[in-house]
Amino acid sequence: MNLPPKVTDRAFARLSEINAAAQGQALRVAVEGGGCSGFQYEIKLDAPEEDDLILEKDGERVLVDQISLPFLAGAVIDFTEELIGARFTIDNPNATSSCGCGTSFAM
Repeated sequence: MNLPPKVTDRAFARLSEINAAAQGQALRVAVEGGGCSGFQYEIKLDAPEEDDLILEKDGERVLVDQISLPFLAGAVIDFTEELIGARFTIDNPNATSSCGCGTSFAM
């Protein structure tokens, strides 16, 4: 059985800061074909769908659709703040390579 993705406390804290739950939104993390390495992440605020995996803490939620779930097995969803900017990041043990932008990967 594949491990579900994990969401860090920093990522949930950022969702709380932007008040996502109060707006009826959650962070959706999806995998799509494309990007410079074959797959790319789509990270956006969205409403839950019926078959989503919902990871929840303190009322904030992260959503993963059933198609993306195998690609994100065991991944860690985090929020980082660096000189180049702040963003949600994904540390994915399934990715065999990734591009410099961090949003595209190969398996």
